[in-house]
Amino acid sequence: MKYTLNGISYDVIIEKKNNKNLYIRFKEDGAFHITCNYFTSKSSIIKILDENKVNLQKMVNKVENRARKDNKFFYLGNSYDIIINEDIENVFIENDKIFTKDMTMLDKWLKEETIRIFDERYVYIFNHYNENIKSPILKIRQMKTRWGVYNRANHSITLNSKLIEFDIDKIDYVIIHELSHIKHFNHSSDFWSLVGKYCPNYKSIRKSMRE
Repeated sequence: MKYTLNGISYDVIIEKKNNKNLYIRFKEDGAFHITCNYFTSKSSIIKILDENKVNLQKMVNKVENRARKDNKFFYLGNSYDIIINEDIENVFIENDKIFTKDMTMLDKWLKEETIRIFDERYVYIFNHYNENIKSPILKIRQMKTRWGVYNRANHSITLNSKLIEFDIDKIDYVIIHELSHIKHFNHSSDFWSLVGKYCPNYKSIRKSMRE
């Protein structure tokens, strides 16, 4: 089955089960995958698709944006094409390209850059943070759902290593956010007021990081 959305024709793969509800997903294969009840007719499926065109386009955009991102190397808010050359001795950036001997070299370089930049930004921000708090331990690791975490038990701040893909103002915002949790272990108005003291444009930054 085919379905046309905004002038583009997509395959629709239907899987029938003993379901009460109908579920629609758009996958990396470029097709809409529908799970529905055995007795759901083709005309009913088309009607539901027609009624949900805005959400369908959002699904398509999300998958396509993720695919474009997977083919790029992101570093401090910029995207680069990866150029692999076995004669390269050190990673370097030139215009919109990043050059490396292989992906192992690039991964090692990125890890070192992440530690260096996060440490530098943390020290800078903490030294300008006028609240009466003790300096927490800084940790870095990849996390699936959070950009940063303040742990009261061991007084540590953990930053998501994926933050290295964002520009400096977003890295700074996350550090300020977590430092502010030391004073206010919640998301109260007092907490956001403190965040705004050191990051006045935090609302626009939060919005851009969710997109």
